Amino acid sequence: MTRKKKTRSLADKVTIRTGRRKDYKKWRHDNPDQVAPSRRFVAKKQQQRKLQAVRKLARQQNGQEIAIHPDKTDGGANKPQGDDS
Repeated sequence: MTRKKKTRSLADKVTIRTGRRKDYKKWRHDNPDQVAPSRRFVAKKQQQRKLQAVRKLARQQNGQEIAIHPDKTDGGANKPQGDDS
C-alpha cells in the first residue's frame, strides 16, 4: 500500500478538482477571490522583506563614501603632467 505524499500545495486542498492540473488551473482562474496565499506564507515573506531592508540599510551605512561628482575647485591644476625630458 502506498502512502500519499505530504504537501503544502493548495492544489490538494481544493475539493472541486477532478484530479487534473488543467481543472485546477481553470478553477483558480474562475475563483480568484478564493485563491490566496496562506497567513504563514504572508508572514514569512513580510519577515524576509524586513530582514532584507535591515541588511540593506546596514550595508549602506557601513559602505565607503564615494564622491561621484567631486567639486572642481582646483581647475585641473593638480593633474599630473607627463615629463617629456
